Amino acid sequence: METFEFKTEVKQLLDLMVHSLYSHKEVFLRELVSNASDAIDRARYESLTNSAILEDDGGWKIKISVDKDLGTLTVSDNGIGMTRQEIVEALGTIAHSGTKEFLMALQSKEVKDNPELIGQFGVGFYSSFMVADKITVLSRKAGEKGKKGVRWESTGDGTFSVEEIYKPGKGTDVILHLKDEERHYLNEWEIKGIIKRYSDFIEHPIVMEVEREKDSELEKGKKFKVKEEETLNSMKAIWLKDKSEITEEEYNEFYKHISHDFKSPAKVIHFKAEGTSEFTALLYIPSKAPFNILFKDFQIGPMLYVKRVQIMEHCEELIPPYLRFIRGVVDSSDLPLNVSREILQNNRQVDIIKNNITKKVLDTLEEMKKEEYDNYLNFHKEFSRVLKEGLHYDFARREQIADLLLFNSTKAKDSRLRTLDEYVKDMKEDQKEIYYIAAPTIQEALMSPYLEAFREKDYEVLIFTDDIDEFVLSNFEYKGKALKSVTKGDLEIDESKKEKKEKARKEYRRLIELIKDQLKDDVKDVRFSGRLKDSPCCLVADEGDLDTQMERLLKAMGQEVPQQKRILELNPEHPLFASMNVLFEKDKESPILKEYIDMLYDQALILEGSRPKDPSRFSQTVARLMAETITTK
Repeated sequence: METFEFKTEVKQLLDLMVHSLYSHKEVFLRELVSNASDAIDRARYESLTNSAILEDDGGWKIKISVDKDLGTLTVSDNGIGMTRQEIVEALGTIAHSGTKEFLMALQSKEVKDNPELIGQFGVGFYSSFMVADKITVLSRKAGEKGKKGVRWESTGDGTFSVEEIYKPGKGTDVILHLKDEERHYLNEWEIKGIIKRYSDFIEHPIVMEVEREKDSELEKGKKFKVKEEETLNSMKAIWLKDKSEITEEEYNEFYKHISHDFKSPAKVIHFKAEGTSEFTALLYIPSKAPFNILFKDFQIGPMLYVKRVQIMEHCEELIPPYLRFIRGVVDSSDLPLNVSREILQNNRQVDIIKNNITKKVLDTLEEMKKEEYDNYLNFHKEFSRVLKEGLHYDFARREQIADLLLFNSTKAKDSRLRTLDEYVKDMKEDQKEIYYIAAPTIQEALMSPYLEAFREKDYEVLIFTDDIDEFVLSNFEYKGKALKSVTKGDLEIDESKKEKKEKARKEYRRLIELIKDQLKDDVKDVRFSGRLKDSPCCLVADEGDLDTQMERLLKAMGQEVPQQKRILELNPEHPLFASMNVLFEKDKESPILKEYIDMLYDQALILEGSRPKDPSRFSQTVARLMAETITTK
């Protein structure tokens, strides 16, 4: 026997499991049954090409056994089983890139109220420590010669032991030594209730030996007790049933079974395709985004079945990445049973299924948006960030995806968000482009000086607060209208201001040259603005450059961003410049004038949400000017 220490992450996880106050402790049994089902699915699939896996043991099944004297609950399967090395790796570490984030999330109230995250992170086995003070796992790999198995055991104290054993049958037995206060999980009715609630749709029989009284055939009026195996689940392939035969509750419970989610889905999509490709799909749009949906190793795609045989648990070839929130089952009649991922990647039937599913999901979302706005609003809040990726990756469907997006805007009323279609329909006759502003919050956007001229012209401006918005929408065209940032380029939305700008440019030409020269290390150019009404100045990015919001985002992501100078725009109608010009005409070397120029640049930095170049000096200058003003009055 060898003793190992759990990896640090597992120790933390076990401590959280044992001491957490989950209100759904019964989740442990669902997770163990689900793991057993996965082990059988894998064995059944591998047996298609390797008959030795079968070992002639009489059919696949999951067995639940109880021993009330010993206080043990055992979940057994005759699936693929594990070798010594596999059991050490599988039960001693958490192979997940988001482990740190997951552990942090487990400690939050949100996750304690949503135990489905245990299953979503593939650590369901450890949930058994909520009810057991010791767990023993006996396993033997299917198809291997000899009967050499392995015993894994732990009390959750930070270590586990592993030793070689003799095990006649393939598969895995998980034996829970229940805590005294959790022994109610040994009751037949309790186990049946949990299986019915969470695992009724498992397609392999879940059996348990039960004691029943029967009438004696030899002695009339007398009864005797017998033990017999009873199947606890219905094993119905719900996706193959007619929609009219399935209740909402059955749909919801199947979703919870395959997704490890305690919440009901936002929408069910159940359809059968016939013709060039025959398949049945039962798909779900979740009501809440999985915690790890933005992680690189988030598993994408519905389960793939071929003629009711599960081939893959997550078939990413069946769905585009921007719809990765979809969960469900696809059962094909056309694909071969021994289909591999390599075959799937170049298979015309798979392309047909993928296109059908994508169209059906997008059509369903459009229908939700029109007929179930509140439900769709919740979906959009949870998944719009992922959906927007389709604008970048799915060129053919860009406009259809864009029609599903909702935006805050300067004209959004009563919390009802705006669509691009609504924006275009309400555009002014002289308006040529769709305008947007990117900001950390809606409030910051609405207070921005960059919107002054747009308010004056009554032009609507969309507000982008999602970090992905500018990536996917900055070079996008919708119905022939380009999207343009109000913080980039030389905007001219009011033709009547052109004459004023030209007059100011001539009048203040020498002052502008002085400002350019003094700020040459900080700005690319200095010019008069067509976007300001009340504010004296602002900083804008050149047409092809990154704006401030995008620059901050990239830096926050750890990416190197080349230093980009911005353009200082001045308001030609602001009285400040007439005053500065008078000072310039008197003495172009005036130290006060140079001080004002620096302050002008600092104001522009503050207005875009940045710090002044020298905060201490800026503060001192403002204080001195305030004192001088008070003194002269």
